[in-house]
Amino acid sequence: RLADAKFFFDQDRKKTLASRVEGLGKVVYHNKLGTQGERVDRVRAIAKSIGQQLGDSALARQADLAAQLAKTDLVTDMVGEFPELQGTMGRYYALNDGLDVAVADAIEDHYKPRFAGDELPRNDVGVIVALADKLETLVGMFGIGNLPTGDRDPFALRRHALGVIRMLVEKDLQLDLETLLVSTLPAFGDKITDATPALLDFIYDRLAGNLREQGFSAQQVDAVLALRPQRLADVQKRLEAVRAFAALPEAPALAAANKRVGNILKKAETAVQARVDASLLQEAAEQELNQALQTAVPRADAQFAEGDYTASLQTLAVLRAPVDAFFDKVMVNAEDPALKANRLGLLA
Repeated sequence: RLADAKFFFDQDRKKTLASRVEGLGKVVYHNKLGTQGERVDRVRAIAKSIGQQLGDSALARQADLAAQLAKTDLVTDMVGEFPELQGTMGRYYALNDGLDVAVADAIEDHYKPRFAGDELPRNDVGVIVALADKLETLVGMFGIGNLPTGDRDPFALRRHALGVIRMLVEKDLQLDLETLLVSTLPAFGDKITDATPALLDFIYDRLAGNLREQGFSAQQVDAVLALRPQRLADVQKRLEAVRAFAALPEAPALAAANKRVGNILKKAETAVQARVDASLLQEAAEQELNQALQTAVPRADAQFAEGDYTASLQTLAVLRAPVDAFFDKVMVNAEDPALKANRLGLLA
């Protein structure tokens, strides 16, 4: 076996990886999605798109080259005989061809993470190609309706979704999830239909399960994921903010008031505009609530925009007393339509 391996290794190095790209056009990937060559073209397009979204053209060029060569070791003698070496041999052959180390590492790393707890790609080029590779599989398989069922997941879509989540979170990538999925679609042309909503649900389900395994309660996870945050790197900070807020003495009363406000606005006969005419504020309690909102909300919004979600929620906790006073002393559904609309606007 060792002699065979040495023979294959010596033979393979006589041809560059670049010269093997054409051979991928003869390897069937999926009867609805074409050959490995077509797949490589799609992964390249997706990798370039990710590089552009990150605003790094040099990185995008390196990722494009790595994506072009990432599957070429599949048509080498060595990987034909030892399939478990796919990626590993690609890296050795890339270095043998004199390619940049970052590109060679990315060729090996684009399969990562291969299992739960596996390491992530070691450099940014590898992260982009690994993301592109997994997104191509997810968007493509969902686009032809080839979804996991029960225990059956032949294309490892659950694992790929968790890989995408881990890279977005652990590498703190400033990428919006839905934009990422939608920007993947053009690479497929008319081979697939747009299944973005179903794929988003699938990814958020995987994320929710992953977060619960990390020790966050189902309630905390639901509170954060209900808003479908697009930057998954933010989710951990949002969860910590929810956990810190829930520990505040004001939290139960504010949560109850928030639910009450939601119910009142839902029952309004017409669409409620979130604006207030200060001249129509008659009761002291509504004047005080309006004043408290004008003080607290801009500060909380600024903290939220800076990503300090814990401070933002704590800033809003000062609203407990004026909100309670408002509900104790003010009739929201006043007979005067202008007063009623103004009070609903205050709640909105």
